[in-house]
Amino acid sequence: MKVFITGATGFFGRALARTLLAGGAERVVLFSRSESRQAAVAERLHEYPNARFRRGDMRDRDRLEEAMWGCDAVVHCAALKRVDAVADNPGEVRKTNVVGSANVIAAARAIGASKVLMISSDKAASPSTSYGASKAQMEHEAIASNTITISRGLRVSCTRWGNVLRSTGSVTEIWLDQLRRGAPITVTEPTMTRFVISRQQAVDFCLTALQAMEGGELFIPRLPATTVRDLLRATAILHGADIDPEGVQIVGARPGGEKHDELLITGDEASRAWARGDTVTVLPSPHAWRETFSPPSGAIPCRGAYSSDQPSRWVGVDDLVSLLKETDPDE
Repeated sequence: MKVFITGATGFFGRALARTLLAGGAERVVLFSRSESRQAAVAERLHEYPNARFRRGDMRDRDRLEEAMWGCDAVVHCAALKRVDAVADNPGEVRKTNVVGSANVIAAARAIGASKVLMISSDKAASPSTSYGASKAQMEHEAIASNTITISRGLRVSCTRWGNVLRSTGSVTEIWLDQLRRGAPITVTEPTMTRFVISRQQAVDFCLTALQAMEGGELFIPRLPATTVRDLLRATAILHGADIDPEGVQIVGARPGGEKHDELLITGDEASRAWARGDTVTVLPSPHAWRETFSPPSGAIPCRGAYSSDQPSRWVGVDDLVSLLKETDPDE
């Protein structure tokens, strides 16, 4: 397989690229804007001659087509995603996360790719932020695009998951930086709950979805959850520190509509969602490009919405420490 990855020099994208290259992909094209980050990632992947680096912006459809040419599959990871940072820039979020995502699908259709897998976020479920709204719109447009693309040999599906531990700009990295500098530890709200997933778990889930997709599905892992308080405890242990979570500086929810608890599956989605193991497949509605959509073999109907305050499993501090240790954010 020849795979094109947008946002490929980011925290998730470069791990996905490395996994594909190590697994024997014929070619992996890493597409991103930053010259310096591409150089750094190219150095890390120097042992893979089948890695290709292409600079460009997904707002530029012509450049996407040029860079994507010859690829079979596309994994779309790039996005503006910092909830607080994008709160005052909804127009820029729309241009990148909605228009740019549509450009990716159009370019894939134009060059004859067979699959596009869009990486979304739990923030898209009943969105309360500009970022979440942009991801929800991206999901709707991506799934509906099958009406046009299926007849041309291109299938488009989405994945949605929660917070990838130790991702760039994430709260664990903010806390580790504060601990290293001896700065006050700031916490939004200790009782907030969050879904958690490690980077490699997210990569593996993405590749499973890429293999299974027929076009129009939304693939969601049934993730465990934790409290912000326990996540802080685990981060401190990772650093070798001993802090009292009750003695930190409480700063409140971030601007832009940050939620107290997160949602992976809405009640409406649950009515057309099927679970097999820890994978939930939400079937599209409508699906004008095919008469019926059969649930995955062996799957059972979902029972309802799935939120981080009522998860199937809570992750304790010890397990969180192990998950944090799995990932080197600089790798």
